[in-house]
Amino acid sequence: MFRKTQTLMNTKKNFPVMLVNIHPRKWIILTILLLLAVSNGNAQTWTLQQCIDSAQTHNKSLMIGSNNIAIGELKQKEAQANLIPRVNLAGDYKYFIDLPYQLMPMSAFGGPEGQFKETQFGVPHNMSASIQVALPIYNPQLYGGIKATKIAAEIAQLQYRKTEEQVFFDISNLYYNVQILQHQLAFIDSNLSNTARLLGNLQLLKEQLMVKGTDVSKVELQNEQLSTQRETVSNTIEQVLNALKFSIGVSTDEIIQVESLVQSDQLKEYASNPTLDIQLTQLQNRFLLSELSTLRNSRLPSLSLYGSYGQTGFGYNEKPNDFLKFFPASFVGVQLSYPIFNGTVTHRKINQKKLELRNNELQINLVTEQNAMLIENAKRQRNLARKTISNSLSQINLANIIYEQTLLQQQEGTANLSDVLLADTAVREAQQTHLRSIVDYLKSDLELKKLTGNIPSQN
Repeated sequence: MFRKTQTLMNTKKNFPVMLVNIHPRKWIILTILLLLAVSNGNAQTWTLQQCIDSAQTHNKSLMIGSNNIAIGELKQKEAQANLIPRVNLAGDYKYFIDLPYQLMPMSAFGGPEGQFKETQFGVPHNMSASIQVALPIYNPQLYGGIKATKIAAEIAQLQYRKTEEQVFFDISNLYYNVQILQHQLAFIDSNLSNTARLLGNLQLLKEQLMVKGTDVSKVELQNEQLSTQRETVSNTIEQVLNALKFSIGVSTDEIIQVESLVQSDQLKEYASNPTLDIQLTQLQNRFLLSELSTLRNSRLPSLSLYGSYGQTGFGYNEKPNDFLKFFPASFVGVQLSYPIFNGTVTHRKINQKKLELRNNELQINLVTEQNAMLIENAKRQRNLARKTISNSLSQINLANIIYEQTLLQQQEGTANLSDVLLADTAVREAQQTHLRSIVDYLKSDLELKKLTGNIPSQN
């Protein structure tokens, strides 16, 4: 029904399309829209999908989210790199100004038992160089960290999708706002034309002393109010367009316009998909389970293999026995570490993690039930708004018929100015009701799309 009342202009250029057809003033609205199309001849018309495609490339929030995904993947590779053997090169040089002392038992040289003599050993120049290798054979905390970083990388991807969903939601909202404001502007222009026609008639009647000057002043006041309202709406359109340009990543100096046709005549049904909030909560549950498993496994022993190969050098620089000699020093070993008692710290951490898991499970249930309730409310609101759109169209047509008849009666002297103004007010109220119903429809439809996990799909 709604589509039948729309006025379509099939031209070579993409002229704006009026949302409704108000039959008595059809030629006025078409003229206004034609002038708007000519004045915006150099402006590029963007579809909603084109705005979303532009945002995917230029939106700064999405760029940050993409970088966060890359960071998560690098952290995962960093954790996996801990399984690779570690190789270190170590070097050391010492010059002893005073050689270290050692106590030697005098009995070793034929002296009495139990007595010692201090003596200095070594040479002043000491240096060493070695290569050390360490390889973890089994480390439960290391494997737990790898698993946790993998889940964290998945969370980063979901968070990017959530940011993407919010950006698409905001862009759609801004796009619809511009469309509604443009139609509101067209209504105001139509009302201005009617007011100008009425004012012209009253001025002629005033010259013939058939109406009072106050009647003319009332219409002039109404004309000024409509002009002020038009300036306000025009300014609001520019502000919303600037916000849309910012969201899609284009310069505010670029001139763009949106499609005039508002698609509110088709009641689409959306497949119910798990929302990103639910998916994020479920991933957080996996992350908490991984952390709990790592805490429990921290009680297990860890085993590592290590070894070292190096050279130790000694030097003496006094004549006649100056020398510099190097001697090999190498070893391999296995290290076993087993935690016995750490003051019940691990036990306390495990209990905390169990409570966090319980809260997470409650959060999953809460989000699921809340989402089902919001979906039902959004469907009801959308159905009501769609019915209101159809009813408000009939009200607009009826109000315009009454206005034209009242205006004709006023010209014939059978109706006064107050009757005309009341009829004009009824027209504007019907127009506002129609616009509000379209806003309610688009808002509830967009909300339903988000609640069912269909925001990224704009087709």
